[in-house]
Amino acid sequence: MLSLLHIENIAVIERADIAFNPGFNVLTGETGAGKSIVIDAISAILGERAYRDMIRTGEGKASVRAVFTGVPECSWFADNGVPYDPETVISREVYLDGKNVCRVNGTLVSVSILRKLGIQLINIHGQHDSASLFDEENHLAFLDAFADNEGLREDYGEKYAAVARLRKEIDSLTMDESEKLRRMETLKYQIAEIEKAELEPGEDEALEERRKLLQNAEKLSSGLNEAAECLYGGDDTDGASGLMAQAEYALGRLLRFSDSFSGLHDRVADLMYQVQDVAEEVRDTRDSLNYSADELEQIEERLDTIHKLRRKYGVTCQDILDYLDKAKKELDEIEFADDHLERLKGKLQKAEKAAWDAALALRENRKQSADALSKRILTELSQLDMPKVQFSCQFRELELTASGADAVAFYMTANAGEALKPLSKVASGGELARIMLAMKNVLAEKDQVATLIFDEVDTGVSGRAAQKVAEKLRSVAAHKQVLCVTHLPQLAALATTHLLIAKSERQGRTYTTVTPLDFEGRKRELARIMGGASITETTLKSAEEMLGM
Repeated sequence: MLSLLHIENIAVIERADIAFNPGFNVLTGETGAGKSIVIDAISAILGERAYRDMIRTGEGKASVRAVFTGVPECSWFADNGVPYDPETVISREVYLDGKNVCRVNGTLVSVSILRKLGIQLINIHGQHDSASLFDEENHLAFLDAFADNEGLREDYGEKYAAVARLRKEIDSLTMDESEKLRRMETLKYQIAEIEKAELEPGEDEALEERRKLLQNAEKLSSGLNEAAECLYGGDDTDGASGLMAQAEYALGRLLRFSDSFSGLHDRVADLMYQVQDVAEEVRDTRDSLNYSADELEQIEERLDTIHKLRRKYGVTCQDILDYLDKAKKELDEIEFADDHLERLKGKLQKAEKAAWDAALALRENRKQSADALSKRILTELSQLDMPKVQFSCQFRELELTASGADAVAFYMTANAGEALKPLSKVASGGELARIMLAMKNVLAEKDQVATLIFDEVDTGVSGRAAQKVAEKLRSVAAHKQVLCVTHLPQLAALATTHLLIAKSERQGRTYTTVTPLDFEGRKRELARIMGGASITETTLKSAEEMLGM
């Protein structure tokens, strides 16, 4: 669960340290006091998007740090090289240049990696989630989350992918006769053009190296002659080879007088042999150097042929030869397309049957889960002061799609005797909030997320319905940590921890503070929520009665 939250320089919050407790935590305060900023800060440490606009005016960065306790060990830590600790610390810094620095237990992680951990720690439900209930595109995902049918969906996904792959391959081979003939003619021309050149792998590199040598042949010949003369000697000079031989002979004669010269003699002898070897290699290289203008012209013509092919088929000779293989393969596929198509259609028929079997198994699971989901939601809604509501998951059968062969839509009616209609056509704001709360509660039973945050989901709810919503949130808080931003006194009164978000001005700057309330503080805050700016003995008495419930 989320135990501590430290915020610095986020919007109007200069600095705040907030301690959350197990059970039911509520945040209240005047409109604009900064309640949503606290939720934004929590979202930031969960890996959601954070903007530099959130940085407090005049500051260079914003930061938030959270401590989670009782975090279960999961594969995320090992997969991302982060040391596991049941007391996990997450921090995030947002800079004016847009840079984000995220750490988990002191280890740097990317925002996207942090988000994968965040969804395992906290589930945030805001007003936009209620709006998502109107979109029938989301209803199948809601049902699948409840059904916990990931294995069936993965099995179907693999089989559908095989169908899609075969369909694409068949489409690529299916063309009209005129298009087929044009493509065959193009491929035959390209194949003939490349084969006529009789290319060899690496030929272009070898020719370019040989051309470079021929273009500089005179310089090479001159340099080799000069080196040979230095090593062998000329008409007026002794070469290095001869001089080394003389030195070796002179030192060899000294050995008759003393063995102390043997080391020196041996080193000179080694050098003499090395110089002689080099001299012979230089001479052989010089003698083997042959070139002609005709050869250079032939190389230029060959490279020109290769260059023309390069512009069409690839950067190197190997690329061109790879294209040749590809063209031959495509030509064969077109020429034998009818046979290949028949084989592919046979495979497709089998793949579609397998996909349909998986889709029908998934449909059966969904329909069974839909009945269970409807019953659970109706039970929850009855507890939320909607006893007359009817709720149903309506199925529409489709052809095979990436998500199966089903479309699902939630239908309901809030009044007895009325026909079931799509959710978007019958639910009021208050009803929608309760339906969303019911669904969140049902789905929360399926996951291991320890903390649920409800951001003003009580919009449009009042009176007895508000009391029922408050009681439901308190019951959820019996087995999950609940954080709730609310304007309803009924919700605030049932909390186990009450935090007041207040805004003030000092020296022309706005500051927001977060204060845990004791009994007297809670009483005054409830009185403010009920009566506005005018707090009377009557509202204080009513608040005290609510807290005593």
